[in-house]
Amino acid sequence: MNETNSKSAAAFPQFPESYWLASAQIPAYSRLNENIRVDAAIVGAGITGLTTAYLLAMKGLKVAVLNAGRILHGTTGYTTAKITAQHDLIYDQYMTDFGEEKARLYYEANLDALQFVRHLVKEHHIQCQFEEQDAFVYTDTDSSLHKVFKEYEAYEKLRIPGSYVEKTDLPFETKGAVVMKNQAQYNPVPFLIHLAQEIVRKGGRIFEETTVTGYEPGSPSVLKTSGGFTVSSSHVVSASHFPFNNLHGMYFARLYAERSYVLAVKTDKRYPGGMYISADKPKRSLRSVLINGEPMVIVGGEGHKTGQGICTFQYYEALEKFARETFGVKEIAYRWSAQDLYTLDTIPYIGQELDDVPNLYVATGYKKWGMSTGIAAAQLNAKLILGEDSPYRDLFSPSRFHANPSIKTFVVQNANVAKELIAGKLEFPTREADELREDEGAVVQVRGKRAGAYRDREGSLHVVDTTCTHLGCEVDWNESERTWDCPCHGSRFAYTGEVIEGPALKPLAKVELDD
Repeated sequence: MNETNSKSAAAFPQFPESYWLASAQIPAYSRLNENIRVDAAIVGAGITGLTTAYLLAMKGLKVAVLNAGRILHGTTGYTTAKITAQHDLIYDQYMTDFGEEKARLYYEANLDALQFVRHLVKEHHIQCQFEEQDAFVYTDTDSSLHKVFKEYEAYEKLRIPGSYVEKTDLPFETKGAVVMKNQAQYNPVPFLIHLAQEIVRKGGRIFEETTVTGYEPGSPSVLKTSGGFTVSSSHVVSASHFPFNNLHGMYFARLYAERSYVLAVKTDKRYPGGMYISADKPKRSLRSVLINGEPMVIVGGEGHKTGQGICTFQYYEALEKFARETFGVKEIAYRWSAQDLYTLDTIPYIGQELDDVPNLYVATGYKKWGMSTGIAAAQLNAKLILGEDSPYRDLFSPSRFHANPSIKTFVVQNANVAKELIAGKLEFPTREADELREDEGAVVQVRGKRAGAYRDREGSLHVVDTTCTHLGCEVDWNESERTWDCPCHGSRFAYTGEVIEGPALKPLAKVELDD
């Protein structure tokens, strides 16, 4: 691993750590240790799961939240934490693909989510660095200028408060930018800790280290858990990032995973305010943050399909280079990465998951914008559970299918899966496990077969079978996170083999070395 990419580069933190998670004392909750009966069981304790449980608990329902690990330690804890309806350049394309009415509904759903956060922060005086900010999509190339201006024209048609500017306050030249007014940024962890505490105050229960291992539909439905206990519930919500009910919804063929990277940087130049994202690739995302009372800049971007990137530390290095050349870098306080899911048509799947199972709901596919769409998902699913109507039901319906662009995306993504599956099976590693240095991982051969090995800082070797336990693709080593990542459907495993992210449910098999 390269700790720097030049003599002038700032040193990276040795291990990835999210500032949001490091900034707060997160309450701990026990494992499920008995069979229980509730009105609504929510699988997943990120922004969607906790908000859904909060909304239902406030209406008097008996709720339980089940989480495989610690609460907030999934994608929610690794965000750039912008709460906005400006999700890159989308509205011109959405009007083409889905029509003006649905494009406007998408905006309104995310605006409702922002208003929900704004209202709660003000009403309950939640200290979470909530700040109103304008959001910009900018370009510094002539080739993207037309797309940016078309997006501004879409704002005008959809009555979205915004503007078009040629110049921004960024410390480098931009050709143009579309601005969405009165958006926001915050630290999601204190906000969601408040929701968790309110859930418990209202009689709800939150369980950590409780993995859902089985589901039996019915009235009530029954969730089986890793500890052998069950949860019987009138309603079940899958808010676990990748849906736990994967095979029934065929989500492995309808979702694909991307990773992206974040630095928290103390800069030489003052940050001008506003939230920015580039229209061009590689993506660059910018916003301000206070860390220990000091102003810093969150620099994000460098997205790629999970398990298919180059040496992953190079993505952090690319962000550091960008920050150094634009703002100047005094210190890199934190680095972290996130995994996000995309649907075939880029609109999340939210609502009743299966037509013939009326009490099972899903929320997934936020494409890096979960701070708004995660809450919009909670609001929609809560309304459906309460028997209330929502104007957003059809827009987000998980059973929808739009021939354009879904068919093209389906073909491209599943062709990519087939390519990765074949390539992994044909690869023959030449390295041996005993060649690895401390804190080094690699694909190796053990008794003539492919395996994955990592030697930890104490010198112990951890060797696993590299065949993903989901559908049999071969995982690859992620150097910067010290994980095994599947290039087909985005499952991720610890170097010891335990599941970090689905769709896989079972750990990688251990491989014993000969003495």
